[in-house]
Amino acid sequence: MRRADREIVDKEAIRSILEEALVCRLGLSDDGMPYVVPMNFGLGENCLYLHCAAEGRKLDILRRNNRVCFEMDILRELYRHEHHCGCSARFDSVIGFGRAILVEDPAEKRAALDRLMEHCRADGPFTYAEGSFAKTAIIRIDIESMTGKHHD
Repeated sequence: MRRADREIVDKEAIRSILEEALVCRLGLSDDGMPYVVPMNFGLGENCLYLHCAAEGRKLDILRRNNRVCFEMDILRELYRHEHHCGCSARFDSVIGFGRAILVEDPAEKRAALDRLMEHCRADGPFTYAEGSFAKTAIIRIDIESMTGKHHD
């Protein structure tokens, strides 16, 4: 990171940003072309859970190349000042890298959906229509590295 004074190294602080963020931007490489998609997510142990339709471009790309990048951020405030371009922001962000795995195990799928619902601030216990499992894909991102950034 270019500005070491803004880097967040504390794992609990990074986890706190992940817990507060509402959208995960998932970065994929589609035959050398970037493809970024905003997604809802849930937190696991050193992993993220995402859900999507059981077919589509994301899954096609992931079957060819499961290396991913992800980003979450929390915009705290936009403000004006007299330096640089006259505007700045208070924010926290996380960028990470990992591998995407399609979850097939029904128990892990159910647990992943629970994590997604909890992250959306829903109260459990949760029930799911059995037919929806066939139409829903769960992607687990096994996190390999993450960095956090804070700017006041």
